[in-house]
Amino acid sequence: MKSEKTTHTLNGDQNPLLDVVNLSKRFDDVIAVDGIGFSVNKGELYGFLGPNGAGKTTTISMLTGLARPDSGTIRIGGLDCTRNPKAAQHLIGVVPDESNLYPELTGYQNLCFCASLYGVAKQERQLRARKLLDKFGLSEAAERKFSGYSKGMKRKLTIAAGLIHHPAVLFLDEPTTGIDVSSARQIRLLIAELHRRGITIFLTTHYIEEAERLCERIAFIVNGRIVKIDRLDNLLQPVQGINAMSVAVADMPDDLCARLAAAFPHLVFQTVSAEQIRVESVEAIRVGPLVKFIEEQSAEVIEARRIRPSLEDVFVRITGLELDLMKKEKERGGGRP
Repeated sequence: MKSEKTTHTLNGDQNPLLDVVNLSKRFDDVIAVDGIGFSVNKGELYGFLGPNGAGKTTTISMLTGLARPDSGTIRIGGLDCTRNPKAAQHLIGVVPDESNLYPELTGYQNLCFCASLYGVAKQERQLRARKLLDKFGLSEAAERKFSGYSKGMKRKLTIAAGLIHHPAVLFLDEPTTGIDVSSARQIRLLIAELHRRGITIFLTTHYIEEAERLCERIAFIVNGRIVKIDRLDNLLQPVQGINAMSVAVADMPDDLCARLAAAFPHLVFQTVSAEQIRVESVEAIRVGPLVKFIEEQSAEVIEARRIRPSLEDVFVRITGLELDLMKKEKERGGGRP
């Protein structure tokens, strides 16, 4: 896979809010980020998609001034942050994958304290804190200590803290990892609403469905390298017009896909798991003949359903990663879409 080391500005903006060129970071013998380049424009929701260990958190740490790059340049709002990582601190809001708020303070106190760090006047920060608590549905918990919040509430308040000083760009690092499904859904709705309000968002995630639902442009990062950057609609173009089906099979022979490919040469078969086959075709897929053939192989079809080709299919085609990898990470991380 070739790494994309040049800056990409696909929507014509010649002055991106965030501009990264040839950024690299090494930890001892491990190259965590390998010469990546990209740009994020004002008002854009930009997705950084890849498996755990791909370099997403290392990248966001460098962009937010928490880690120094070994090489490359970072410009935020026109300010060079490479030599002075703190140059654009007033322009950025950061929501780390683990909360950085104070457990002994209340939700309201945490927001006011965060605002004070950016020099927001007392009366103004109190007003902003109340507005954010109300907007995020946390008003009733405003006077409760942060330590008593649920994981979903903690994530909401952490996002509110990242917005308290009205940053030009908000960095969200795996915002729905480790929280329950209902809270994750609320967080995604909140992110979509922030985007509609024109807030620039840089989102890292290993949830493919999350990136597909939320992001305008997406960068695929694998092993520290960006292997593809494009708009969502352009990324999905190669799978448009493809018919796909998932077939669940009990007592499936190991070579069932090979037998099917020989019997139905116009179809493409892939073994997804010990009990599941994926079928693709540019033509309509006739279910009856498939089911009959499979059952003639002393196997039983439990379910056959049509599926819509998605960003996951594109990701697999471009990166070469197996389908199971991202699914396993979703199961480990929780908060699945």
